[in-house]
Amino acid sequence: MEGRAAAARPRVRGGKEVVLRAAIANFTERGFHGTSMRDIARDAEVTVASIYHHYPSKQEILAEIMAKTLSDVIASTRQALMAAGSSPADQLQAVVRAWIQFHTTRQAEALIGASELRSLESAGRRLVVTLRDEQESLFRDIVERGVEMGEFATRYPREAARAVINMGRSVASWYRIGGDTTPDQMSERYAELALAIVRGPAPGVGSTEHPAAAPHRPDVATTG
Repeated sequence: MEGRAAAARPRVRGGKEVVLRAAIANFTERGFHGTSMRDIARDAEVTVASIYHHYPSKQEILAEIMAKTLSDVIASTRQALMAAGSSPADQLQAVVRAWIQFHTTRQAEALIGASELRSLESAGRRLVVTLRDEQESLFRDIVERGVEMGEFATRYPREAARAVINMGRSVASWYRIGGDTTPDQMSERYAELALAIVRGPAPGVGSTEHPAAAPHRPDVATTG
């Protein structure tokens, strides 16, 4: 009886990781809605029944890919933050380097994360949105602290943090491994660009200067 029951269960050759890798490749090439379970099974070299042994639906596969991707990059940026100095400028550059490294070395997952949120339903979507908010808050806290300490002069810390995040996220859509710029070089460039965003316009450029950039000095007389 036990032997017959075991034989009736679908044979799982590669396990979840193989299924996830095949799904990532297909979602990147065809999009979530353009990918079938048969496509994933074919590239994973398993049966469709074997996939259902691990995942009840294609939705569950997408949710796990996106949640794992965000968890990994959050861990990477938090580790970079803990290893950085106490200066907000050093911290921002450190997390941007980690952010860019991720988006240049794990492009497929990053692209899925950027484009397929709309495809998620119910609990999977709520989890991914929570993780995305957690990642944004890490950047935003650094920028806001930099403004409070006078290191950054941007008048729009929330928007500046989002600009830095989106600037890095876009790299995954065009960067090519083996091109003229390595991931390390790209991460250094974007760390420099991030500082330019949060430091705001130079004094005298645009509208009223931020107080951090031009502190009030009541002892200095102004002339007309």
